[in-house]
Amino acid sequence: MPKMKTHSSLKDRFKVTGTGKVKRYKAYKNHLLSGKSPRQKRVLSGQPLLHTGDYARMKQQLLNLK
Repeated sequence: MPKMKTHSSLKDRFKVTGTGKVKRYKAYKNHLLSGKSPRQKRVLSGQPLLHTGDYARMKQQLLNLK
């Protein structure tokens, strides 16, 4: 049987913490930053945890992500 592979694009978009929770990146932080206020950029720089409902939906693709 072939191995279950991790979805390769998820390696760059998510990080797994030491306790097994998944951190995600926020949108709107990649380009056109000169037009955004410093407060908006500061708020966007955080990495919140992935919602549990979203984790349940993506669990199969995130299994091998370490």
